[in-house]
Order: sequence, then C-alpha cells, then structure tokens
Amino acid sequence: MAILRLEDGTTYTKLDDIARELAPLNIGLSFWTVGDDPEIHRLLAKDALNDEEKEQVLQALDGYFEELKQTAGYQSRDLIVLHPDVPNLDTLLSKFDKCHYHTDNEVRYVVAGEGIFGFVRPDGSQVELTVQAQEYINVPANTQHWFYLTSSQRVKAVRYFTSTEGWVPEYTATEIRFQSAVI
Repeated sequence: MAILRLEDGTTYTKLDDIARELAPLNIGLSFWTVGDDPEIHRLLAKDALNDEEKEQVLQALDGYFEELKQTAGYQSRDLIVLHPDVPNLDTLLSKFDKCHYHTDNEVRYVVAGEGIFGFVRPDGSQVELTVQAQEYINVPANTQHWFYLTSSQRVKAVRYFTSTEGWVPEYTATEIRFQSAVI
C-alpha cells in the first residue's frame, strides 16, 4: 500500500486520498497484481536475479507490457534489481536523489520491495510517495521529482520505455525540503 507524506507531516495511505493529492501532477498510481505463480514469488523473494531469472519474471508479467504497448506506445521493458550487495549502489542511486525531470514519462511497476518518489507540485509544495510491491506508477514527462530507496535498500521494478532518449535526468536547482532520512 502506497504511503504519501506531505511537508507538514500529514500522511495518507488510502488510494483515493493519494490520488487527490497527486492530481495536480497527473501521476498515475495503480495496484497491479503479480499473480499467484509460486515460481515468480520465489524469484521475487531473492535479492539477486540472473538475466534468465529476470526474463522469466518479465515474461510472467508481460500482459501489462502488451497493454502498455497497445494503449501508450511503449516499446521495451526491463527489470531493475537493487539490493545492498549491488556494486556501487550509492553511486547509481545518487543520479536520481536530486530534483530532476525527464522528457519522457517515467513508468515503473514495483514487483518487490519499495522506493520513494518525491515530487514538486505546481504550487511549489513537495510530497514524498513510498511505492510498494505490486504498485504501478506513471510520472509524466517534465515532472520535477527525485527517487531513493527505503532503509531496506531493496526494490525490483519493471521499467517501461517508449524510447531511451527521453530518460536522461535533467537536473533542476530546486531544493528538496524533505529530510533525507530514510524511512
């Protein structure tokens, strides 16, 4: 279940409340089940996955990819697997923990673990959204945001792309007002 935290400390966990707070940003947030295949659940419970295991997870979830291809023109997908033993994890994450935007939508389907997206709303206020397992998020192009992992430092997420050109972070000078304390 997603958790939205406002700058004043207010916290929302109901999807309707979260959707209302994120509406000015047009962020899509949905629950997408990973199904009940025990082999997929076994793979998702592991920290590290080899390429063959990643492809097995992706193929099991390709119904969503097919829908996105038909409805929104997505062309490719991959599975990112982050955990404390990933070499240079802090360096990798440091590319996204500053306020930035992309010229393409950032679309993620978290299939295990969790991560935190922060957003700058049109009125300048900021919010942070913890996205958890079986949640799909679509951050529209040009939306100022940042991302970091929770204290578990574990996430597996399917990333969907229309192309790779628009997915380079464009950093802004916006100061993040949330404490960088990891939840």
